[in-house]
Amino acid sequence: MTISLAFGLSLGLLTVLAFLGLPMGLAMICGSVLYLFMRGQDPGIVAEQFLNGMYSNYIMLAVPLFILAAEIMNSGTLSDRLLKWCDALVGRFRGGLAQVNVLQSIVFAGMSGSAVADAAGSGKMMQHMMTKDGKYTPSYAAALTAVTAVIGPIIPPSIPMVLYALVADTSIGYLFLGGVVPGLLMAGVMMVQIAITARIKNFPVEEPVPLRKLPKMTWEALPVLFMPVVLMYGIYGGITTPTEAAAVAAAYALLVSAFIYRAVKAPELYQSVLTSAKTTASIGMLIAGALVFNYVVTVENIPRTISAILLSWDLNPVTFLIIVNIILLVLGCVLEGTTILLVIVPVLIPTAQALGIDMVHFGVVAVVNIMLGLITPPYGLLLFIMTRISGSPMRAIIGDVMPFLWSLIGALIVFTFVPETVLWLPRMFGYAGVTP
Repeated sequence: MTISLAFGLSLGLLTVLAFLGLPMGLAMICGSVLYLFMRGQDPGIVAEQFLNGMYSNYIMLAVPLFILAAEIMNSGTLSDRLLKWCDALVGRFRGGLAQVNVLQSIVFAGMSGSAVADAAGSGKMMQHMMTKDGKYTPSYAAALTAVTAVIGPIIPPSIPMVLYALVADTSIGYLFLGGVVPGLLMAGVMMVQIAITARIKNFPVEEPVPLRKLPKMTWEALPVLFMPVVLMYGIYGGITTPTEAAAVAAAYALLVSAFIYRAVKAPELYQSVLTSAKTTASIGMLIAGALVFNYVVTVENIPRTISAILLSWDLNPVTFLIIVNIILLVLGCVLEGTTILLVIVPVLIPTAQALGIDMVHFGVVAVVNIMLGLITPPYGLLLFIMTRISGSPMRAIIGDVMPFLWSLIGALIVFTFVPETVLWLPRMFGYAGVTP
């Protein structure tokens, strides 16, 4: 495959600027502008691609709304009530607090759609609970919180799946359904691994919460637990679109935090909106840069060229998925996940379609790979977050993360090569897709 001088210099400038610390979105825009100048094209195309990509996609509204919902929940006492309820259920078993960490991530995943929000929301509380009185080492507690947060964008709702739907023109609703079984499978793998480790390392057993208190604690946590139900019923009951469901999620989070629990006042709400706006602006700039750079990639005919090369190798779907998994896992070690999703994945989509791979299945596999990148050194974003929260050295956290990472890669292999683990639930709701 040959590339033009203009594209080579554009890619070089992008790489240098990103290496020097410029945000990836701005680096992609600068590289794209250089390409347009060298090809004699109107730089106004950058603005046109930005406007068409950002303001003509209704589904993009779901991103800031899910972010706002997560921020509102984190500012209130929702996480605290959720942890107490989870502790009442599984805290009584050996290694119970570690199991609580997994269980609360499953529930929280149905509310936020963001791995970072999950880690930031419950990270400090779980770190304090697990390390109190030396029950668990700080590095193990931090590693487990980072690993369980990966479930967040797999179980619906999911911000990465919204972005995949943008680049692959795939139904968000069916993507959300496709993530349910893989997300639960990943959680199940973690819980089994914790149970085995708890026996080997003699993890502590928490004082059991009397069963007579469980109904009351469930009632107090019910508004939190009900949020995923509201979202799923709204989407699959035909009441709301996924984007409208994101607005419902934000409104419901505000209703529960401010009026039912009365835990969010005006200052906290203002801070939540401000933080959400900053996060949204950061993601928006990255999306804008990716859209512009994708235009350059399309002009250079990169997707079709790569597709032709891969198809010339006479690949079958299984071999192609193996290659995709390796590529995405390796890139996840050095690149930010959203960049991979918006720049690399679109290049692979034409080949996947030509090989007859279902786009919902491919999307879930891609998103899981990218989420695993959040806990792979050296660039694992969740590793940095938990290093800051826990104060543990990065090396110690990575050492405790690696056994979980290998187990999750094993789970990834299962639903990569058994498509029905992803497609079974969407098919139950009428999805036709690609028949194996």
